[in-house]
Amino acid sequence: MKNLLVTGGAGYIGSHNVKFLLEKGFQVVVLDDLSGGFLDAVQNEAIFVEGNIGSVEILDALFEKYNFDAVLNFASFIEVGESVQNPSKYYLNNVANTLVLLDAMVRHKIKKFIFSSTAAIFGIPDHVPIDETQPKHPINAYGRSKLMIEQLLPDYSKAYGLQSVCLRYFNAAGADPKGHLGERHDPETHLIPLVLQVASDTRDSITIFGNDYDTPDGTCVRDYVHVQDLAQAHWLALNYLEKHKQSAEFNLGNGSGYSIHEVINSVREVTGHNIPVEIGARREGDPARLVADSRLAKEQLAWAPEFSGLNEIVRHAWNWEQQNKT
Repeated sequence: MKNLLVTGGAGYIGSHNVKFLLEKGFQVVVLDDLSGGFLDAVQNEAIFVEGNIGSVEILDALFEKYNFDAVLNFASFIEVGESVQNPSKYYLNNVANTLVLLDAMVRHKIKKFIFSSTAAIFGIPDHVPIDETQPKHPINAYGRSKLMIEQLLPDYSKAYGLQSVCLRYFNAAGADPKGHLGERHDPETHLIPLVLQVASDTRDSITIFGNDYDTPDGTCVRDYVHVQDLAQAHWLALNYLEKHKQSAEFNLGNGSGYSIHEVINSVREVTGHNIPVEIGARREGDPARLVADSRLAKEQLAWAPEFSGLNEIVRHAWNWEQQNKT
């Protein structure tokens, strides 16, 4: 496989994947409407097309012009809180528009699909760490929108021969080790960049939502996986489809959970800055612990995370924050 369509390739995870795939020798076309991404995050070697995955006209034109071997879809809205307040936005884009993309693939006989999924499909876990057999009971529209696509992909495989790999990220974090890319959201809602904004004096303090959970220090525990390691997993998933020609689903995390206090302390250690902390009320639907069991990905994809240490993840994110402080 050489020619790839990467949708949402101007976003945080998508842009890191584009860079990684270009370095592996792929030819990459990026389709992104820039509603959550940034044009300057797209590498110059990639072909950029501004547009939405829900546009039949744009998709047909792309598929007719380029002989794609596979499609990687990152074009999703991802904010849990927003999905609760505005579920229509999430079902329209994450489900309906993704169906438009899949149907275009079927029309043009593109058989390989990598889907950017999420640990949010599991909801409140029955047990931790979370493996692929865990019951799936999402508790918000974001998680449900991703699960809906996962549930319909087997039908597309049976009817149309479309093979897919669903990669369920836990907490994507960090930045390109070379400092060329990093995490940008507007507004920012993810913990590590928010704490780094305090360290860089663009935010006064960080709020911890609940410190009375059943965890060692009372704060929520999450599994942080480096965005570069996620990019490696997508490349390996493409190889998996090429070799095995069958669909699969994999959980992606480091298998080590870090509490909010531990993340804040890591930022203090890496940056040398004090981080003022405020304690707020619990947020509805926040599980105490979310930690991945990624043994299946390691066994079947030969996935081996390179950047598993929290301080290393924070250090790469801090390098990016310092370069892009506003």
